[in-house]
Amino acid sequence: MDKNKFGLLSQIKYPSDLRKLDIDQLAEVCSELRQDIIDEVSVNPGHFASSLGVVEITVALHYVFNTPDDRIVWDVGHQAYGHKILTGRRDTFCTNRHLHGVRPFPSPLESEYDTFACGHASNSISAALGMAVAARKTGHDDRHVVAVIGDGAMSGGLAFEGLNNVSSTPNDLLIILNDNDMSIDRAVGGMEKYLLNLDTNATYNKIRFKVARWLEDNGHLSDRRRKGIIRLNNAIKSVLSHQQNIFEGMNIRYFGPFDGHDVKEVVRLLRQLKDMKGPKLLHLHTTKGKGYKPAENEATIWHAPGRFDAETGERIVSDSSNKPPKYQDVFGETLLELAQMNDRIVGVTPAMPTGCSMNILMNAMPDRAFDVGIAEGHAVTFSGGMAKDGLQPFCNIYSSFAQRAYDNIIHDLALLSLPVVLCLDRGGLVGEDGPTHHGAFDMAALRPIPHLTICSPMDEHELRRMMYTAQLPDMGTVVIRYPRGAAEHNDWRCKLEAIEVGTGRRMHEGHDVAVLTIGPIGNVAAEAVAEVEAEGQLTVAHYDMRYLKPIDGGILDEVGQRFSRVITVEDGVRCGGLGTAVTEWMADHHYTPEIVRLGLPDEFVEHGTVSELRRIAGIDKATIIQHIKGGKS
Repeated sequence: MDKNKFGLLSQIKYPSDLRKLDIDQLAEVCSELRQDIIDEVSVNPGHFASSLGVVEITVALHYVFNTPDDRIVWDVGHQAYGHKILTGRRDTFCTNRHLHGVRPFPSPLESEYDTFACGHASNSISAALGMAVAARKTGHDDRHVVAVIGDGAMSGGLAFEGLNNVSSTPNDLLIILNDNDMSIDRAVGGMEKYLLNLDTNATYNKIRFKVARWLEDNGHLSDRRRKGIIRLNNAIKSVLSHQQNIFEGMNIRYFGPFDGHDVKEVVRLLRQLKDMKGPKLLHLHTTKGKGYKPAENEATIWHAPGRFDAETGERIVSDSSNKPPKYQDVFGETLLELAQMNDRIVGVTPAMPTGCSMNILMNAMPDRAFDVGIAEGHAVTFSGGMAKDGLQPFCNIYSSFAQRAYDNIIHDLALLSLPVVLCLDRGGLVGEDGPTHHGAFDMAALRPIPHLTICSPMDEHELRRMMYTAQLPDMGTVVIRYPRGAAEHNDWRCKLEAIEVGTGRRMHEGHDVAVLTIGPIGNVAAEAVAEVEAEGQLTVAHYDMRYLKPIDGGILDEVGQRFSRVITVEDGVRCGGLGTAVTEWMADHHYTPEIVRLGLPDEFVEHGTVSELRRIAGIDKATIIQHIKGGKS
């Protein structure tokens, strides 16, 4: 790819170079930046449409603010490719999401321009407020802090907690609301409808700004008086317009909505607001996928489209007709089957109906599936409320996002043993999305909680059976954990039948070493066992434990009696998971085998392909073979 074909972009290595340009040149910078993103992502897949939608906002922010000393806090990070390219990473952006390459989301560990961790939604306002307060407390009174948040992320509870604190804490924070009427799927809920209807007269804002500046310059506008004036102003405005502005109701000055794709207008607005005292919110309308028609027309598909032909817009999709389905599709199809059999079943997802395949139930039975927006804690408690009064919710949340609902799982499900099936999609290593998205901690985090049943299928047949078992009477709260990506069998639609809770299964008989696994990583272990046995030196027993809680005491008793060497393998952190559970059980029952625990290390695993990361974590076939033979990785 010719990186020098862009006349202006080639001159920009850092934002300081951007700020040397005339404002009339910024539109061309935006055009070149947008094309560079298209060229790069077409051959090296990643998050696409979100970054195209904020090109003008990104350029304007780095043009007006003195980054990195001024702080820009991105929410989620899907939209940050333009930001990365403008902040010293253009030459290396071809390594984006590759092992040891540019990280998939902004991270202060990579660049001083990346001010905070990104990956999970709705944290930008809280983090930025913390930075704004820190600036005052550490003598950086001239530092500006900007939080950029999308309308989808604005529905998250943490965003509202941040707004509430912004309204009562002395600060000069600027919040930019990037309103594209999308999260990953189309935005839902009251906030989305509110933002669509919200309008403010630009002339009114201009006059108000000038009056405020005059009062401040003449010493008439203390913080106390400012809040009083804002409240009076808002009251008058509400009477005249028959509209209440939720932000100004919280003492946050509101400006907008404006066109987020008019870069000169955005620069003008940012310059106006830059030194304005007190918290303020700038509402900008944008189009997800802006400047690339296929992405504008189908933003959900083009959120992360894979490889595509940049010229034609044709996605390069491999033929999967003769391959096993994805685990999430098996979940979606099975959920529909179960819902047809059990009229108490409903589905719940926090803003991921397409990603988790809840859309299958939504399309067939729209009145029995709920997309609650980016609100994982609410998704769990909402499910608990429905379960308490007679329904059987299947609540599907990506494993790493479910971390945000930990208290809800304990307090609002487990405490009352409510019949909710919590389906944790993307369990284990997810690959190129990296440490913010790996489902590393679910088993270790959930295992100590009373009243939970925790299981993980080795293949899609087991997933279907676990889902069927989970919705049977008197099961309480059941957690089913499964990975991203392709399953194991083409003939996946097996008979729906129950599994005895707390039972594993012996997959292979052996006498020298016992290998205990949970989840699909068991298939890698099975290959390792077969390869070792083919050499004829050892016989290896392999047990698929299936249930982490309650764990199969019968299998463990058999293993404790028969084997002096035990290896546990799991696609989750080794501290607290299956290996820890087996070690505890053996100690409690006075067995003393040598136990080797293989799992994710006590570190955040980087980004790369799943096979690369398994090798790094020591749960790949070669490492398992080494341990079976008595060696060390």
